[in-house]
Amino acid sequence: MGRSLLRRCSKCGRYTFQVNCSICGSETINPHPARFSPDDKYAKYRARSHHADRETALDHSGDGGDRKEEVIQAE
Repeated sequence: MGRSLLRRCSKCGRYTFQVNCSICGSETINPHPARFSPDDKYAKYRARSHHADRETALDHSGDGGDRKEEVIQAE
C-alpha cells in the first residue's frame, strides 16, 4: 500500500487502516501529500491545472451577475 497504512474516508472524514470505511462503507484515500522533488518534471502542468481550476471556480462563484442579465432580457 505504499509507505503509509493510514487512510482517510472520502465521505465522512474518519481515519482508518482499511480500504473501505467501516462506518459509512465508502472508499478511503491516502491523506498524505505527494513527496516533494526539486526535479519535478510535471510541476508546470500541475500549476496550470490548478490555476485553470481556480479561474473556473471564480467564474462560477454564484454572484448572480449573469443571471440578472437573463432576467432583464426575459422581461
